[in-house]
Amino acid sequence: MDILLANSLVDGFVGSNAVGRGIVIIQLCLSVGMVAAIIGKWRELKFVASATRRFLRDFATGSDVLEYYLNRRPTVVSGIELIYKETCERLLKLLAPDTRSLLVGRGTDGNGAAALTSREIELIKSSCEHALDEEETSVEAGMPLIATVVALSPMLGLLGTVWGVLDAFADMGTAGSANLATIAPSISAALVTTVVGLIIAIPGVIAFNAMNAKIRDIHIDMEGFADELNGRIACEYQGRGI
Repeated sequence: MDILLANSLVDGFVGSNAVGRGIVIIQLCLSVGMVAAIIGKWRELKFVASATRRFLRDFATGSDVLEYYLNRRPTVVSGIELIYKETCERLLKLLAPDTRSLLVGRGTDGNGAAALTSREIELIKSSCEHALDEEETSVEAGMPLIATVVALSPMLGLLGTVWGVLDAFADMGTAGSANLATIAPSISAALVTTVVGLIIAIPGVIAFNAMNAKIRDIHIDMEGFADELNGRIACEYQGRGI
């Protein structure tokens, strides 16, 4: 069956007009780019998900917000660590110089000696949310390319088929004959572009939805961590009125 299908596609490609062959070539080029993007994105998402789980596990063992940052100095191998790093840097900049020196030199004991105003807390929250937005956008990078190929391939296929059918009927009108044996090869060749488009789009849709689900899980982890981080900062450092 696979051999027959492949032979039918090859025969149809050979028998199609220049527009049909050009569309098939474009579809194949797009499919190569899509497959490369899917493989690269899938590996990236697996790494990000693993690094996110590892960071959340390590962060949960700390006694206060800054302990992980002061003791380990995150190397930013994942988006969630960048969110944490930028938030901690903003927090340290807002602390008094003597308090900051004490924390950086000896670590923080979380006893509430260092306090921030409500406005400073909001500034830290804004920095955290900005970093969160940037990382969520970064995680989604490459997905528009996959979605474009998935949507475009069948549409190009339909265009090629309609064009081929128009040519077939034009040839039939010129010949003045409606013989099925004459028109069938042209119709078959015209359908090749649609078949190729669907062959590209179907696995592309499956991969796109699977990766979207993983991206949603990563977004949930990032957003949950950002909320927790902002809440802990407010609890541990807010204490100087407005």
